Amino acid sequence: MKLPFVPILKGGAEESTIQQALQVLRASEQLSQLETVLGFFASFVLDSALVQQIMRWDMAVLSESPWYQQILQEGEARGEARGILSGIELGLELKFGSEGLKFLPEISQINDLERLKAIQQAIKTVNTLEQLRQII
Repeated sequence: MKLPFVPILKGGAEESTIQQALQVLRASEQLSQLETVLGFFASFVLDSALVQQIMRWDMAVLSESPWYQQILQEGEARGEARGILSGIELGLELKFGSEGLKFLPEISQINDLERLKAIQQAIKTVNTLEQLRQII
């Protein structure tokens, strides 16, 4: 039996195609682990709620998957970085006015959270923009 495994490539956003592929995957112990991959690809062509309904997925189970955990960690790190950058921006403006904000484009390029935290803390203790430049 031919398995239309990747609905996107087949051009089919049909619910019946996904259901048929799901039955084939669930019928085989070796293929059953590919159910998540089928759902992932199906979500590109079908509404996520419909995919959940077809797959009869329990979101609590999915949230334990390694992919979900990695995406969650990356999202949390991005959110934390944005919060720190907002704090840095406020600190620069309060302490040094518009001159301090000139450092923001350079600081915004930094991806290391610990380094951003160090810059945020340094704004409290430095007295000049040159001292801050040395820390950055």
